[in-house]
Amino acid sequence: MADAPSHQAQPQLLRAMGRWSMVALAINSVIGSGIFGLPAVLAQLIGRASPLAVLIAGAGMGVIIACYAEVASQFTTTGGTYLYVRRAFGRLIGLQVGWLTLLARLTACAGAVNLFVAYLQEFWPAAAGAVVRVVVISVFVGSLAAVNYRGVGGGARLSDFAAVAKLVPLGVLCVAGIAWLGAHARLSAPPVAHPVADWLQAMLLLLFAYGGAEVALNPAGEARDPRRDTVFALFAALLVVAGLYSVLQLIVTGVLTDPAHSERPLADTARVLLGPHGAALISAGALVSVYGYMSANLLTVPRSVFALAERGDFPAQFAAVHPRWRTPHVAIAAFAALVWLFALGAGFAWNITLSAIARIFYYALVCAALPVLRRLQPEAGTFRVPGGISLPVLGIALCAVLLTRVDFSQSLVVLATLAVALGNWAVLRGRAASASGAQ
Repeated sequence: MADAPSHQAQPQLLRAMGRWSMVALAINSVIGSGIFGLPAVLAQLIGRASPLAVLIAGAGMGVIIACYAEVASQFTTTGGTYLYVRRAFGRLIGLQVGWLTLLARLTACAGAVNLFVAYLQEFWPAAAGAVVRVVVISVFVGSLAAVNYRGVGGGARLSDFAAVAKLVPLGVLCVAGIAWLGAHARLSAPPVAHPVADWLQAMLLLLFAYGGAEVALNPAGEARDPRRDTVFALFAALLVVAGLYSVLQLIVTGVLTDPAHSERPLADTARVLLGPHGAALISAGALVSVYGYMSANLLTVPRSVFALAERGDFPAQFAAVHPRWRTPHVAIAAFAALVWLFALGAGFAWNITLSAIARIFYYALVCAALPVLRRLQPEAGTFRVPGGISLPVLGIALCAVLLTRVDFSQSLVVLATLAVALGNWAVLRGRAASASGAQ
């Protein structure tokens, strides 16, 4: 197999994840905390046109998802984005992507943890205290790590439950909002023209909001039928998320008189539609959403660390599989510890900025990998996107345009990460040369 690792860890990972667990993982990895605040930011940028922007961004993300689906259908082992790019472009680029993927998920998770604490303060004001905050973050991250440490089945079941639990309150809000809009005129200001720069900034934010489904591909080595289930999960998650995001944006801009200045747009909308209990339901839904998001990431991201170690690119200890639970327990513990540190050391905005920048780079590389992998392993995939290389080229162009909106003054950590990855590669190359010279 082209995607087989250079060595096998004993005992091996267990193939225990079904198709719908993959879908739940993908949804949980996308719908985190952003949807509970993003509608106001979009309304501030482009006002009444924001629901249209959500649909356009969904179509753009569909281009990237299609490229991911074809590439993922060619692999059956653990690794995700790192694995695909390494196979297409070699160890150096694979390591760059492996480190960038880890940074993107680490910072996104740390940002989500900070938002969890912020939403918890609505029900428990004491969570704002410095000592209590440390305790809450420690218990939150530690409990999720423990569940995933003890088996992929438990982690997948927790992700399944969280996916349903987070969708229920959002679904209730959608139904109530559609009924309200059917009986009332939209209250927000009439549409006005907005500059291209505002549209591009909105697209960048939406790329982050739509992103994350790719991490559901990391545990392919624990999926029952990864070549087909990953494709299904990616497209199913995109349809669910695009439909949900666009309806929620339409409701927020139609119900609130000033959605651009709402700190909690979904909760404020629910208060109009359903009263105080509706606002409480959405606030609780935000906590569940972040919980599910973190649950999915504690399951999936350590598998990418495991894959790096399994192929000799990280220390071998990270490829260790627990003899009883059949999980990459060292990778899980290490990732949980890093999330804990980043969550304590920096706030939401800092973490999310880094995650967005890193994501754009590896999305473009996966699109570029598609035609290369078609040539390297033409019979490996179970799915192929139409149009030759037009979709990969379009995906690369979309990423390039969005990079023009990135404030690179805030991206020094990304550059440092790339430097670390380069050093990682240099050390590995030096060891290989020494071993070759000794023979």
